[in-house]
Amino acid sequence: MARASNPKGTTAMWVRDRLDGLWHDEDFDAWYPRDGRPGLSPAQLATVSVLQFLLNLSDRQAAEAVRCRIDFKYALALELDDPGFHHSVLSDFRDRLAQDDRADTLLDLALARLKEAGLVKARGRQRTDSTYLRAAVRELTRLELVLETVRAALEECARTAPEILDGLVDEDWALRYGRQVRLVSQPSHPAARLKQAGTDAAELLGRVRGHCPGTAPRPAMEALRQIMVQHFLVDARGRLRPRAEKDGLPPTGRRLESPYDLEARYTRRGHRTWVGYLAHTTETCDEGSVNVITDVATTVPTGDSVALPGIHIRLKRRRLLPAEHLVDSGYTSVVLHDTAARAHRVTMVGPVKTDNSRQRKTGDGFARENFIIDFDRREVICPNGQVSGNWNELPAMAPYTVVRFDKRHCGPCPERSLCTSGAARTVNFLPRRLHELQARNRADQQDPQWQRLYASRSGVEGTMNELVNGHRMRRCRYHGVAKAHVQHVLTAIAVNIERLSTQEPEDSTYRPRSPTAFQQYLDDNELPRPRWWRQGK
Repeated sequence: MARASNPKGTTAMWVRDRLDGLWHDEDFDAWYPRDGRPGLSPAQLATVSVLQFLLNLSDRQAAEAVRCRIDFKYALALELDDPGFHHSVLSDFRDRLAQDDRADTLLDLALARLKEAGLVKARGRQRTDSTYLRAAVRELTRLELVLETVRAALEECARTAPEILDGLVDEDWALRYGRQVRLVSQPSHPAARLKQAGTDAAELLGRVRGHCPGTAPRPAMEALRQIMVQHFLVDARGRLRPRAEKDGLPPTGRRLESPYDLEARYTRRGHRTWVGYLAHTTETCDEGSVNVITDVATTVPTGDSVALPGIHIRLKRRRLLPAEHLVDSGYTSVVLHDTAARAHRVTMVGPVKTDNSRQRKTGDGFARENFIIDFDRREVICPNGQVSGNWNELPAMAPYTVVRFDKRHCGPCPERSLCTSGAARTVNFLPRRLHELQARNRADQQDPQWQRLYASRSGVEGTMNELVNGHRMRRCRYHGVAKAHVQHVLTAIAVNIERLSTQEPEDSTYRPRSPTAFQQYLDDNELPRPRWWRQGK
């Protein structure tokens, strides 16, 4: 019946036909206790979760698809009269996935199945890029943040220990915190309201400490405590007041932005600002094969280079390390190039940052590459033939070596203004192996063959667009980096099976559309024409 109603099949049917399912129940043995009531098949729940993100369904819609869609029943090997399951089961399964590294394990199992089927291979070419993700929270002003955090703490107390609120909450508290905080762009008396909210928060925290001494605070109370530390202080007179710029505010990397997601951070990159996370996506990019996503990392906003070692470690565990890894300048450094080559035999293809000295920027002075470094004799020769006087490997400058020329040589030099603005020139450079690697990389960047190879890295932008716009990954569905990572892993698996399922089989009768009359005219006159709508600049 599934074949009769879907002669060409669907993505859900392809999972069973081509792979015999992505997972088996035995793959999830360690996730469940061995006693108690039998649960639903974890392999089926994992497959439904992937199809849910493939089709951008809610939990209720996914459960309804299992109950009503024949291709879902076919993919899950269910009888036609199977009633399915309650939609809340999917939420419970995601909570289980968010524990430890189970989301990555799920991706490991899916890639292993694709590898067995010959759809993905190691030691090819892969590329990585990142994009910003907005957390599932509102962006709050300082006043809204404090008010909403107090309200969240009151909700938690009312749910777990309502006796704490007896004698504390009165009509004024009910008016301030009786509903979600949504203020206009210019609220009335913001300074007085902020001070009042801080006083209320301090009183509530004191009540909780007196009622439950020595116990670990619950999440909302812990968020309130951190908000108080970050935005309020007690002055010399013992009065509580909001922090000002002169008092010192916490850096954005440590400042809480919502009481409901304690890991989301405010970030500014160029002209873009957001509250949330970063997603690093790695995919294969070998010619003549389908691009398969091999790794997804969800992190708090940091430098892209921080995520690179973890990507290589996970690819090594999956036995999918590439021979060439194409990345942009955010992921590259000389040390990371060297580490990838020595530890994983991976050749990093990406531009190392150029020398940012004043001489290099202006282009009218002596930059570091104009000096001759003799590692054997431990000396540096300047463009005018003067030899450095010392060679220091200071711990504070590690891994750089610091060489300073003598004032007696730099002082009378007629070209000193082109070399340094001080009394003598100082040259910093990496150890010999890293210095040679850096010079080789900068020379490679001028090679047209290297540039053509690196140009294929830009294709990952299309994958990021597919994830963000095609599967709504820009906005996180859930709170916390662990649950957000579950969403991104399930989305990546969904994109993989969607790409692979749409490939024409070898015995297909499909033929590309013949050229139009004008295109045929261009071909007959040997005039170039774009073969693909994305081609060209």
